[in-house]
Amino acid sequence: MVLEGTMEIRPDGHLWIGGCDTVELAARFGTPLFVYDEAAMRATIRRFHAAFQETGARYEIAYAAKAFCTIAMCQLAVEEGCAIDAVSGGEMYTALAAGVTPDRIRLHGNNKSYEELEYAVANGIRAVIVDNFVELGMLAEVADRHGRTMDVLLRISPGVEAHTHEYISTGQQDSKFGFDLASGAAHTALREVARQARLRCIGLHCHIGSQIFDTVGFTAAIERMAEVYEAGVRLGLPLEVLNVGGGFGIRYTEEDDPAPIEDHISTIVSAVRDAFGARRLAEPEVWIEPGRSIVGPAGITLYRVGTQKRIPGVRNYVAVDGGMTDNPRWALYGARYQCVIANRAQETPGGVWSVAGKCCESGDMLIWDAPLPDPEPGDIIAVFATGAYNYSMASHYNRLPKPGVVFVRDGQAALVVERETWADVVRMDRPLRYDMAPAEVKRSVLS
Repeated sequence: MVLEGTMEIRPDGHLWIGGCDTVELAARFGTPLFVYDEAAMRATIRRFHAAFQETGARYEIAYAAKAFCTIAMCQLAVEEGCAIDAVSGGEMYTALAAGVTPDRIRLHGNNKSYEELEYAVANGIRAVIVDNFVELGMLAEVADRHGRTMDVLLRISPGVEAHTHEYISTGQQDSKFGFDLASGAAHTALREVARQARLRCIGLHCHIGSQIFDTVGFTAAIERMAEVYEAGVRLGLPLEVLNVGGGFGIRYTEEDDPAPIEDHISTIVSAVRDAFGARRLAEPEVWIEPGRSIVGPAGITLYRVGTQKRIPGVRNYVAVDGGMTDNPRWALYGARYQCVIANRAQETPGGVWSVAGKCCESGDMLIWDAPLPDPEPGDIIAVFATGAYNYSMASHYNRLPKPGVVFVRDGQAALVVERETWADVVRMDRPLRYDMAPAEVKRSVLS
Protein backbone atom coordinates (compact mmCIF):
# COMPACT_ATOMS: atom_id res chain seq x y z
CA MET A 1 0.00 0.00 0.00
CA VAL A 2 1.05 3.62 -0.54
CA LEU A 3 1.21 5.61 2.69
CA GLU A 4 1.99 9.29 2.15
CA GLY A 5 2.55 12.26 4.45
CA THR A 6 1.39 11.63 8.01
CA MET A 7 -0.51 8.41 7.21
CA GLU A 8 0.33 5.47 9.46
CA ILE A 9 -1.09 2.21 10.75
CA ARG A 10 -1.09 2.24 14.52
CA PRO A 11 -1.01 -0.73 16.92
CA ASP A 12 -4.80 -0.68 17.14
CA GLY A 13 -4.83 -1.78 13.50
CA HIS A 14 -6.49 1.43 12.36
CA LEU A 15 -5.29 3.75 9.60
CA TRP A 16 -4.46 7.20 10.97
CA ILE A 17 -3.88 10.44 9.07
CA GLY A 18 -2.89 13.82 10.45
CA GLY A 19 -2.97 12.35 13.93
CA CYS A 20 -6.63 11.35 13.49
CA ASP A 21 -8.14 7.86 13.49
CA THR A 22 -9.88 7.37 10.14
CA VAL A 23 -12.46 5.08 11.75
CA GLU A 24 -13.44 7.84 14.16
CA LEU A 25 -13.51 10.37 11.32
CA ALA A 26 -15.94 8.15 9.41
CA ALA A 27 -18.17 7.84 12.47
CA ARG A 28 -18.06 11.56 13.20
CA PHE A 29 -18.54 13.01 9.71
CA GLY A 30 -20.23 10.17 7.84
CA THR A 31 -19.19 8.41 4.65
CA PRO A 32 -18.20 8.79 1.91
CA LEU A 33 -15.71 11.31 3.27
CA PHE A 34 -12.75 13.06 1.70
CA VAL A 35 -9.89 13.53 4.16
CA TYR A 36 -6.90 15.78 3.42
CA ASP A 37 -3.56 15.79 5.21
CA GLU A 38 -2.94 19.53 5.62
CA ALA A 39 0.71 19.14 6.63
CA ALA A 40 1.42 17.04 3.54
CA MET A 41 -0.06 19.65 1.19
CA ARG A 42 1.92 22.45 2.76
CA ALA A 43 5.12 20.36 2.68
CA THR A 44 4.72 19.69 -1.05
CA ILE A 45 4.27 23.36 -1.88
CA ARG A 46 7.34 24.18 0.16
CA ARG A 47 9.32 21.58 -1.81
CA PHE A 48 8.39 23.39 -5.03
CA HIS A 49 9.55 26.70 -3.56
CA ALA A 50 12.80 25.21 -2.27
CA ALA A 51 13.51 23.56 -5.62
CA PHE A 52 13.14 26.87 -7.46
CA GLN A 53 15.13 28.78 -4.86
CA GLU A 54 17.97 26.29 -5.29
CA THR A 55 18.21 27.29 -8.97
CA GLY A 56 18.14 31.03 -8.34
CA ALA A 57 15.51 31.48 -11.05
CA ARG A 58 12.71 34.01 -10.88
CA TYR A 59 9.49 32.03 -10.59
CA GLU A 60 5.86 31.89 -9.57
CA ILE A 61 3.81 28.89 -8.49
CA ALA A 62 0.07 28.91 -9.12
CA TYR A 63 -2.05 26.21 -7.56
CA ALA A 64 -4.18 24.59 -10.30
CA ALA A 65 -7.55 24.90 -8.60
CA LYS A 66 -9.26 22.48 -10.99
CA ALA A 67 -7.61 19.62 -9.05
CA PHE A 68 -9.55 20.52 -5.89
CA CYS A 69 -11.21 23.89 -5.44
CA THR A 70 -12.72 24.98 -2.15
CA ILE A 71 -12.42 28.13 -0.08
CA ALA A 72 -10.17 26.37 2.44
CA MET A 73 -7.86 25.02 -0.25
CA CYS A 74 -7.48 28.41 -1.91
CA GLN A 75 -6.64 29.91 1.48
CA LEU A 76 -4.03 27.25 2.17
CA ALA A 77 -2.38 27.65 -1.24
CA VAL A 78 -2.09 31.43 -0.92
CA GLU A 79 -0.78 31.14 2.65
CA GLU A 80 2.02 29.02 1.19
CA GLY A 81 2.94 31.65 -1.40
CA CYS A 82 0.98 30.37 -4.40
CA ALA A 83 -1.18 32.21 -6.87
CA ILE A 84 -4.46 30.61 -7.96
CA ASP A 85 -4.91 29.19 -11.44
CA ALA A 86 -8.65 29.21 -12.20
CA VAL A 87 -10.34 27.66 -15.23
CA SER A 88 -13.85 29.04 -14.76
CA GLY A 89 -15.85 31.86 -13.27
CA GLY A 90 -16.81 29.54 -10.43
CA GLU A 91 -13.18 28.94 -9.52
CA MET A 92 -12.45 32.68 -9.69
CA TYR A 93 -15.48 33.31 -7.49
CA THR A 94 -14.29 30.69 -4.98
CA ALA A 95 -10.82 32.21 -4.82
CA LEU A 96 -12.20 35.71 -4.27
CA ALA A 97 -14.61 34.36 -1.63
CA ALA A 98 -11.56 32.86 0.09
CA GLY A 99 -10.04 36.33 0.36
CA VAL A 100 -7.48 35.84 -2.43
CA THR A 101 -6.53 39.23 -3.87
CA PRO A 102 -7.23 39.57 -7.61
CA ASP A 103 -3.55 40.06 -8.40
CA ARG A 104 -3.00 36.44 -7.27
CA ILE A 105 -5.55 34.96 -9.70
CA ARG A 106 -5.17 33.92 -13.34
CA LEU A 107 -7.86 32.62 -15.68
CA HIS A 108 -7.49 29.64 -18.03
CA GLY A 109 -9.97 27.81 -20.26
CA ASN A 110 -10.60 26.96 -23.90
CA ASN A 111 -14.15 28.37 -23.98
CA LYS A 112 -14.32 31.32 -21.60
CA SER A 113 -17.72 32.94 -21.70
CA TYR A 114 -18.26 36.68 -22.15
CA GLU A 115 -19.57 36.71 -18.59
CA GLU A 116 -16.40 35.07 -17.25
CA LEU A 117 -14.18 37.54 -19.10
CA GLU A 118 -16.30 40.41 -17.79
CA TYR A 119 -15.89 39.07 -14.25
CA ALA A 120 -12.12 38.71 -14.69
CA VAL A 121 -11.63 42.20 -16.09
CA ALA A 122 -14.01 43.88 -13.65
CA ASN A 123 -12.19 42.31 -10.71
CA GLY A 124 -8.76 43.14 -12.09
CA ILE A 125 -7.26 39.65 -11.95
CA ARG A 126 -3.55 39.21 -12.63
CA ALA A 127 -3.70 37.69 -16.11
CA VAL A 128 -5.84 35.86 -18.63
CA ILE A 129 -4.27 32.95 -20.51
CA VAL A 130 -5.79 33.41 -23.98
CA ASP A 131 -6.62 30.14 -25.71
CA ASN A 132 -7.97 31.04 -29.18
CA PHE A 133 -8.73 33.84 -31.63
CA VAL A 134 -12.40 34.17 -30.67
CA GLU A 135 -11.43 34.75 -27.07
CA LEU A 136 -8.72 37.21 -28.08
CA GLY A 137 -11.32 39.39 -29.75
CA MET A 138 -13.83 39.05 -26.90
CA LEU A 139 -11.25 39.96 -24.26
CA ALA A 140 -10.04 42.98 -26.26
CA GLU A 141 -13.64 44.21 -26.47
CA VAL A 142 -14.28 43.70 -22.75
CA ALA A 143 -11.02 45.37 -21.74
CA ASP A 144 -11.75 48.33 -24.02
CA ARG A 145 -15.26 48.76 -22.63
CA HIS A 146 -13.90 48.78 -19.07
CA GLY A 147 -11.01 51.05 -20.01
CA ARG A 148 -8.52 48.57 -18.56
CA THR A 149 -5.32 47.12 -19.91
CA MET A 150 -5.19 43.40 -19.18
CA ASP A 151 -2.06 41.29 -18.93
CA VAL A 152 -2.36 38.15 -21.04
CA LEU A 153 -0.37 35.05 -21.91
CA LEU A 154 -0.94 33.16 -25.13
CA ARG A 155 -1.45 29.43 -24.74
CA ILE A 156 0.61 27.57 -27.33
CA SER A 157 0.25 23.93 -28.37
CA PRO A 158 3.90 23.09 -29.01
CA GLY A 159 3.31 19.68 -30.60
CA VAL A 160 4.86 17.81 -27.69
CA GLU A 161 2.84 14.90 -26.35
CA ALA A 162 3.43 13.65 -22.81
CA HIS A 163 3.31 9.89 -22.29
CA THR A 164 -0.04 9.89 -20.49
CA HIS A 165 -3.58 8.77 -21.21
CA GLU A 166 -4.85 10.33 -24.44
CA TYR A 167 -7.59 12.21 -22.59
CA ILE A 168 -5.11 14.06 -20.37
CA SER A 169 -2.48 14.85 -23.01
CA THR A 170 -2.89 18.48 -24.04
CA GLY A 171 0.29 19.69 -25.73
CA GLN A 172 -0.01 17.88 -29.07
CA GLN A 173 -1.20 19.63 -32.22
CA ASP A 174 -4.54 17.78 -32.31
CA SER A 175 -5.94 19.31 -29.12
CA LYS A 176 -8.79 21.62 -28.21
CA PHE A 177 -6.33 23.78 -26.27
CA GLY A 178 -4.22 26.67 -27.48
CA PHE A 179 -2.74 28.15 -30.67
CA ASP A 180 -0.94 25.30 -32.37
CA LEU A 181 2.58 25.80 -33.58
CA ALA A 182 2.61 23.53 -36.61
CA SER A 183 -0.19 25.30 -38.51
CA GLY A 184 1.22 28.78 -37.90
CA ALA A 185 -1.63 29.78 -35.59
CA ALA A 186 0.81 30.58 -32.78
CA HIS A 187 2.69 33.15 -34.87
CA THR A 188 -0.55 34.64 -36.17
CA ALA A 189 -1.72 35.06 -32.56
CA LEU A 190 1.50 36.92 -31.72
CA ARG A 191 0.82 39.41 -34.50
CA GLU A 192 -2.85 39.75 -33.53
CA VAL A 193 -2.22 40.40 -29.84
CA ALA A 194 0.44 42.97 -30.77
CA ARG A 195 -2.33 45.00 -32.46
CA GLN A 196 -4.54 45.09 -29.36
CA ALA A 197 -4.12 48.34 -27.43
CA ARG A 198 -5.74 47.02 -24.24
CA LEU A 199 -4.02 43.63 -24.13
CA ARG A 200 -0.46 43.48 -22.81
CA CYS A 201 1.11 40.15 -23.74
CA ILE A 202 3.54 39.42 -20.93
CA GLY A 203 4.22 35.78 -21.70
CA LEU A 204 3.57 32.45 -23.33
CA HIS A 205 2.03 29.33 -21.85
CA CYS A 206 2.09 25.64 -22.66
CA HIS A 207 0.86 22.50 -20.92
CA ILE A 208 1.90 19.15 -22.33
CA GLY A 209 -0.31 16.85 -20.26
CA SER A 210 -0.99 15.41 -16.84
CA GLN A 211 0.42 12.63 -14.69
CA ILE A 212 3.86 13.12 -16.28
CA PHE A 213 6.53 10.85 -14.81
CA ASP A 214 9.68 11.98 -16.64
CA THR A 215 11.20 15.32 -17.59
CA VAL A 216 11.88 14.76 -21.31
CA GLY A 217 8.65 16.35 -22.50
CA PHE A 218 9.32 19.59 -20.66
CA THR A 219 12.73 19.97 -22.28
CA ALA A 220 11.33 19.45 -25.78
CA ALA A 221 8.41 21.83 -25.19
CA ILE A 222 10.62 24.59 -23.79
CA GLU A 223 12.90 24.44 -26.84
CA ARG A 224 9.92 25.00 -29.12
CA MET A 225 8.41 27.66 -26.88
CA ALA A 226 11.69 29.61 -26.98
CA GLU A 227 11.34 29.88 -30.75
CA VAL A 228 7.86 31.40 -30.41
CA TYR A 229 9.04 33.66 -27.59
CA GLU A 230 11.85 34.97 -29.80
CA ALA A 231 9.36 35.79 -32.52
CA GLY A 232 7.27 37.69 -29.98
CA VAL A 233 10.28 39.69 -28.82
CA ARG A 234 10.99 40.68 -32.46
CA LEU A 235 7.41 41.96 -32.70
CA GLY A 236 8.01 44.17 -29.66
CA LEU A 237 5.77 42.30 -27.24
CA PRO A 238 6.66 42.96 -23.57
CA LEU A 239 7.35 39.28 -22.89
CA GLU A 240 8.76 38.41 -19.49
CA VAL A 241 7.09 35.11 -18.49
CA LEU A 242 7.29 31.52 -19.72
CA ASN A 243 4.59 29.34 -18.16
CA VAL A 244 5.32 25.63 -18.63
CA GLY A 245 2.12 24.43 -16.97
CA GLY A 246 1.95 21.53 -14.58
CA GLY A 247 1.13 17.86 -14.88
CA PHE A 248 3.72 16.54 -12.44
CA GLY A 249 2.88 12.90 -11.76
CA ILE A 250 2.15 11.19 -8.46
CA ARG A 251 2.07 7.63 -7.14
CA TYR A 252 -1.36 6.04 -7.27
CA THR A 253 -0.01 2.52 -6.90
CA GLU A 254 3.30 0.98 -5.89
CA GLU A 255 4.14 0.45 -9.58
CA ASP A 256 4.10 4.19 -10.28
CA ASP A 257 7.52 5.85 -10.28
CA PRO A 258 7.24 9.60 -10.90
CA ALA A 259 10.31 11.83 -11.01
CA PRO A 260 10.83 13.87 -7.83
CA ILE A 261 9.64 17.48 -7.76
CA GLU A 262 13.23 18.63 -7.52
CA ASP A 263 14.18 16.84 -10.75
CA HIS A 264 11.29 18.44 -12.63
CA ILE A 265 12.17 21.97 -11.50
CA SER A 266 15.90 21.55 -12.09
CA THR A 267 15.25 20.24 -15.60
CA ILE A 268 12.75 23.00 -16.42
CA VAL A 269 15.04 25.81 -15.29
CA SER A 270 18.06 24.30 -17.04
CA ALA A 271 16.08 23.87 -20.26
CA VAL A 272 14.88 27.48 -20.11
CA ARG A 273 18.41 28.76 -19.57
CA ASP A 274 19.80 26.65 -22.40
CA ALA A 275 17.10 27.51 -24.92
CA PHE A 276 16.91 31.22 -24.10
CA GLY A 277 20.66 31.58 -23.71
CA ALA A 278 21.26 30.06 -27.14
CA ARG A 279 19.00 32.75 -28.61
CA ARG A 280 20.49 35.53 -26.48
CA LEU A 281 17.11 36.22 -24.92
CA ALA A 282 16.72 37.55 -21.40
CA GLU A 283 15.87 34.74 -19.01
CA PRO A 284 12.10 34.85 -18.36
CA GLU A 285 10.30 34.40 -15.09
CA VAL A 286 9.22 30.75 -14.97
CA TRP A 287 5.64 30.00 -13.98
CA ILE A 288 4.26 26.57 -13.15
CA GLU A 289 0.79 25.25 -12.26
CA PRO A 290 0.92 22.18 -9.99
CA GLY A 291 -2.38 20.80 -8.77
CA ARG A 292 -2.50 17.02 -8.60
CA SER A 293 1.01 16.81 -7.14
CA ILE A 294 -0.03 19.02 -4.21
CA VAL A 295 -3.40 17.55 -3.28
CA GLY A 296 -3.48 14.08 -4.85
CA PRO A 297 -1.26 12.11 -2.45
CA ALA A 298 -2.54 14.10 0.53
CA GLY A 299 -6.15 12.97 0.10
CA ILE A 300 -7.93 9.74 0.91
CA THR A 301 -11.59 8.75 0.63
CA LEU A 302 -13.34 6.78 3.35
CA TYR A 303 -16.24 4.51 2.42
CA ARG A 304 -18.44 2.19 4.46
CA VAL A 305 -18.83 -1.39 3.25
CA GLY A 306 -22.35 -2.53 2.45
CA THR A 307 -23.07 -5.64 0.43
CA GLN A 308 -20.79 -8.21 -1.16
CA LYS A 309 -21.09 -10.77 -3.90
CA ARG A 310 -18.99 -13.88 -4.54
CA ILE A 311 -18.98 -15.48 -7.98
CA PRO A 312 -17.06 -18.77 -7.51
CA GLY A 313 -14.20 -19.06 -9.95
CA VAL A 314 -14.83 -15.60 -11.33
CA ARG A 315 -14.62 -12.63 -8.94
CA ASN A 316 -15.54 -11.29 -5.52
CA TYR A 317 -17.28 -7.91 -5.30
CA VAL A 318 -17.59 -5.63 -2.28
CA ALA A 319 -19.86 -2.60 -2.56
CA VAL A 320 -19.35 0.72 -0.77
CA ASP A 321 -21.55 3.73 -0.18
CA GLY A 322 -19.93 5.91 -2.84
CA GLY A 323 -18.58 5.27 -6.30
CA MET A 324 -18.37 7.04 -9.63
CA THR A 325 -20.28 10.00 -8.17
CA ASP A 326 -17.28 10.87 -6.00
CA ASN A 327 -14.58 9.20 -8.13
CA PRO A 328 -15.34 8.89 -11.85
CA ARG A 329 -11.69 8.50 -12.83
CA TRP A 330 -11.78 4.74 -13.44
CA ALA A 331 -14.80 5.17 -15.69
CA LEU A 332 -13.13 8.08 -17.51
CA TYR A 333 -9.66 6.69 -18.11
CA GLY A 334 -9.09 3.52 -16.19
CA ALA A 335 -7.35 5.19 -13.26
CA ARG A 336 -5.85 2.72 -10.78
CA TYR A 337 -5.90 3.00 -6.99
CA GLN A 338 -4.95 1.06 -3.89
CA CYS A 339 -7.00 0.66 -0.73
CA VAL A 340 -7.03 -0.80 2.75
CA ILE A 341 -9.71 -1.73 5.27
CA ALA A 342 -9.04 1.14 7.63
CA ASN A 343 -10.35 -0.57 10.78
CA ARG A 344 -8.41 -3.81 10.05
CA ALA A 345 -5.34 -2.44 8.32
CA GLN A 346 -2.91 -4.92 9.89
CA GLU A 347 -4.81 -8.02 8.86
CA THR A 348 -3.43 -10.28 6.15
CA PRO A 349 -5.46 -10.24 2.93
CA GLY A 350 -7.76 -13.23 2.74
CA GLY A 351 -8.50 -12.90 -0.94
CA VAL A 352 -8.94 -10.54 -3.85
CA TRP A 353 -11.92 -8.21 -3.94
CA SER A 354 -13.14 -5.72 -6.52
CA VAL A 355 -14.50 -2.54 -4.93
CA ALA A 356 -17.75 -1.47 -6.56
CA GLY A 357 -19.77 1.70 -6.15
CA LYS A 358 -23.48 1.94 -5.49
CA CYS A 359 -24.52 3.61 -8.75
CA CYS A 360 -26.75 1.79 -11.19
CA GLU A 361 -23.96 1.30 -13.75
CA SER A 362 -21.84 -1.78 -14.46
CA GLY A 363 -18.92 0.60 -14.99
CA ASP A 364 -19.22 2.03 -11.48
CA MET A 365 -16.02 0.51 -10.15
CA LEU A 366 -13.34 2.01 -7.91
CA ILE A 367 -10.70 -0.72 -7.80
CA TRP A 368 -10.42 -4.09 -9.52
CA ASP A 369 -8.96 -7.10 -7.71
CA ALA A 370 -7.62 -5.53 -4.53
CA PRO A 371 -6.01 -7.86 -1.97
CA LEU A 372 -8.05 -7.39 1.23
CA PRO A 373 -9.11 -9.23 4.36
CA ASP A 374 -12.60 -10.56 3.70
CA PRO A 375 -14.71 -7.41 4.10
CA GLU A 376 -17.70 -7.26 6.42
CA PRO A 377 -20.66 -4.86 6.43
CA GLY A 378 -19.73 -1.73 8.34
CA ASP A 379 -15.99 -1.95 7.61
CA ILE A 380 -14.32 1.28 6.50
CA ILE A 381 -12.41 1.14 3.22
CA ALA A 382 -9.83 3.88 2.66
CA VAL A 383 -8.81 4.57 -0.95
CA PHE A 384 -5.47 6.33 -1.29
CA ALA A 385 -4.38 9.25 -3.49
CA THR A 386 -7.89 10.57 -4.13
CA GLY A 387 -7.12 14.21 -3.36
CA ALA A 388 -7.07 15.38 -6.99
CA TYR A 389 -9.99 15.43 -9.44
CA ASN A 390 -12.25 13.31 -7.24
CA TYR A 391 -14.20 15.91 -5.29
CA SER A 392 -13.80 18.26 -8.29
CA MET A 393 -15.54 15.79 -10.59
CA ALA A 394 -18.19 14.66 -8.12
CA SER A 395 -21.74 14.49 -9.48
CA HIS A 396 -25.31 13.89 -8.37
CA TYR A 397 -25.82 10.83 -10.55
CA ASN A 398 -28.59 8.66 -9.09
CA ARG A 399 -29.29 11.70 -6.92
CA LEU A 400 -26.50 10.82 -4.52
CA PRO A 401 -25.43 13.68 -2.23
CA LYS A 402 -21.82 14.85 -2.50
CA PRO A 403 -19.49 13.84 0.36
CA GLY A 404 -18.12 16.12 3.03
CA VAL A 405 -14.48 17.20 3.15
CA VAL A 406 -12.26 17.50 6.21
CA PHE A 407 -8.69 18.74 6.65
CA VAL A 408 -6.69 17.05 9.41
CA ARG A 409 -3.61 18.24 11.26
CA ASP A 410 -1.99 17.46 14.61
CA GLY A 411 -4.90 15.33 15.77
CA GLN A 412 -7.58 17.87 14.86
CA ALA A 413 -10.16 17.72 12.08
CA ALA A 414 -11.67 20.78 10.39
CA LEU A 415 -14.83 20.40 8.33
CA VAL A 416 -14.20 22.49 5.18
CA VAL A 417 -17.12 21.27 3.03
CA GLU A 418 -20.36 20.06 4.59
CA ARG A 419 -21.78 16.74 3.51
CA GLU A 420 -24.84 17.18 1.35
CA THR A 421 -28.26 15.80 2.26
CA TRP A 422 -31.07 14.54 0.07
CA ALA A 423 -32.72 17.92 0.60
CA ASP A 424 -29.62 19.63 -0.83
CA VAL A 425 -29.88 17.48 -3.95
CA VAL A 426 -33.35 18.82 -4.80
CA ARG A 427 -32.73 22.37 -3.53
CA MET A 428 -32.56 23.90 -7.01
CA ASP A 429 -35.47 21.87 -8.45
CA ARG A 430 -38.73 23.63 -9.31
CA PRO A 431 -42.19 22.16 -9.92
CA LEU A 432 -43.45 22.06 -13.48
CA ARG A 433 -44.84 25.50 -14.40
CA TYR A 434 -45.22 27.25 -17.75
CA ASP A 435 -46.38 30.57 -16.29
CA MET A 436 -43.12 31.48 -14.52
CA ALA A 437 -42.62 35.22 -14.59
CA PRO A 438 -39.40 36.33 -16.38
CA ALA A 439 -38.17 38.04 -13.20
CA GLU A 440 -38.06 34.65 -11.45
CA VAL A 441 -35.62 33.13 -13.93
CA LYS A 442 -31.91 33.29 -13.12
CA ARG A 443 -30.21 34.41 -16.31
CA SER A 444 -26.76 34.93 -14.83
CA VAL A 445 -24.49 32.71 -12.75
CA LEU A 446 -23.86 35.81 -10.62
CA SER A 447 -27.55 36.20 -9.71
